[in-house]
Amino acid sequence: MSQENPGDQQAPKVRVPFHIGVMARLRAYFFAGILVTAPVSITFYLAWQFIKFMDNQVWPFIPPELNPQNWGFPGFGLIVVVVGLTLIGMLTAGFVGRILVKIYDLILERMPVLSGIYSAVKQIFETMLAQKANAFREVALIEYPRQGIWTMAFITGTSRGEIATMFDDDMVNVFVPTTPNPTSGFLLFLPRQDVRVLDMSVEEGLKMVISTGILVPPHRKALAQQPELDLVTPT
Repeated sequence: MSQENPGDQQAPKVRVPFHIGVMARLRAYFFAGILVTAPVSITFYLAWQFIKFMDNQVWPFIPPELNPQNWGFPGFGLIVVVVGLTLIGMLTAGFVGRILVKIYDLILERMPVLSGIYSAVKQIFETMLAQKANAFREVALIEYPRQGIWTMAFITGTSRGEIATMFDDDMVNVFVPTTPNPTSGFLLFLPRQDVRVLDMSVEEGLKMVISTGILVPPHRKALAQQPELDLVTPT
């Protein structure tokens, strides 16, 4: 009578408890729900808060009998602000408007404390809103904080004035944002040949910075060079 070899016996199968699999799935579903709903909810929440802020600024100047707040009409303040800014732009585009703008420019630029704030804010808005401005419209890679380490940055313009005269190379202004808050960062001046410009848009670069590299946009040139598939219709 043959005896069975203990080594021939199969090892017992280890089964994962059913409740662990269910909890893992529920947790995955929960985080997936956050990923879907959080961006939409935060976007609408911020938009609603902005509308309420505009309404609160405009409503005190409207008579109570004409106040849209009593009618339950949100967003009226935002409409008033948009229309008011448009009318101000139309008025300042004329001859009299340009004279008034020059007058208050001269007044604010001569005030000891407000002159620096006014000049800086004005230059920022003129740079961001000018149609011919190329500032902050290119994403690049630079070696920072040391050689061999590459950091994403945004080209904000060509170095001019006294800074340009200090170097023989063609220098560019580069803004290195912090992650995940791109509103703060460092201003660097680099030779143009040391800056590698990327094909991605500024919006894609900001998404990558805010997401700490989780959202990586596709390479446009690689997608354009992919061969198209020929669809052969069977006969």
